[in-house]
Amino acid sequence: MNMRMVIGGLAGAVIGYLVYRFIGCRTGACPLTGNPYIAVALYALLGLFITRNP
Repeated sequence: MNMRMVIGGLAGAVIGYLVYRFIGCRTGACPLTGNPYIAVALYALLGLFITRNP
């Protein structure tokens, strides 16, 4: 496994949790940022896609 992809996925997961915690939807009506598991998974995938090899 490429170390750059692992770091990108972990960084994305951390950013996803921070978005959920500090910016996320307070009422729970927002499907992407209202649930911490979805936010972390989505941002981790985004981090993987950004750091993948071309």
